[in-house]
Amino acid sequence: MHDSFAHVGGQLATGLRDLTTDLGALDGAGWWAVVVDYEGKVTCARFDHVRHAPLPRPARPWRGPDAGEWRSSLGQAAYERGVDRIRAYIEQGEVYQANLCRILTAPLRGDEDPVALAHLLAEGNPAPYAAVIRVPGLTVVSASPELYLSRDGAVVESRPIKGTAVTADGLLDKDYAENVMIVDLVRNDLGRVAAVGSVQVPALCVVEEHPGLVHLVSTVRARLEPGAGWQELFAATFPPGSVTGAPKSAALGIINELEPEPRGPYCGAVGWVDADRGTAALAVGIRTFWITDGSRSAKEIRFGTGAGITWGSDPRGEWLETELKASRLIALASRNGGDR
Repeated sequence: MHDSFAHVGGQLATGLRDLTTDLGALDGAGWWAVVVDYEGKVTCARFDHVRHAPLPRPARPWRGPDAGEWRSSLGQAAYERGVDRIRAYIEQGEVYQANLCRILTAPLRGDEDPVALAHLLAEGNPAPYAAVIRVPGLTVVSASPELYLSRDGAVVESRPIKGTAVTADGLLDKDYAENVMIVDLVRNDLGRVAAVGSVQVPALCVVEEHPGLVHLVSTVRARLEPGAGWQELFAATFPPGSVTGAPKSAALGIINELEPEPRGPYCGAVGWVDADRGTAALAVGIRTFWITDGSRSAKEIRFGTGAGITWGSDPRGEWLETELKASRLIALASRNGGDR
């Protein structure tokens, strides 16, 4: 499928009407596919034709990079130094927790079909917020397990993930403490645009199983105050707390210092908004690939992985967590990662 389209939330959208960088458009009319980079670049694509449908068939098989061609923006030694640096900031009282992420990049040899990659992820790493979006200048394929924001009228909900292990027995006290910290942050963020007294936490530190790992997931729910729209909601809550840290303002500065490459759609928002019905589901852009123009006009595929760092973090353990989160998906996206 060469034309613009989106398949997200089990909905297939075609017939691109317009593109905008204005989040306020989401309070207007129509069905929108939405991608907001971690750095704040907004892409809202309104489509004329939307229907519930399975993922379309790919035009050709996925022929991704060789597994050995992926390079990391931070190698193991640099990443572990970053963990130590964050622990020093924690000791100084600058921050309680901060996410440290790295970007994996590899070359693409041709005009790869993102639908083919989406099929591989759907088969090998099914995810509740899977999405593939292709519009001029942007191609994103996501297998995100994490809800950034859902909306049903004035009711909004976030389901932050903090805490990752191979099995539930591998979850540490540090994971539970980290989750509670981020829940407090999300409560405070939503509280800026919520009706007084409406912020609730109906679920705290629930163990969820996903392919190859488990997560701790909590739910935060609120009712928007009258007059609060998408611009106000993003201003209060973006970037998502689970991929930044606490306090968020201090964590953002530390992330900017330690991460050498922009995160792009990774750790941003990916999903859909139905302005006519007042409903939406935007995932945190984790377990997410995106395709960009590289050097000499060659295409590159990128993928992000990271971990939340606390005082109790072990540098090597945090590096291994980033490897755990990336390994399954990188294998699926690589030429020699499995059957095609």
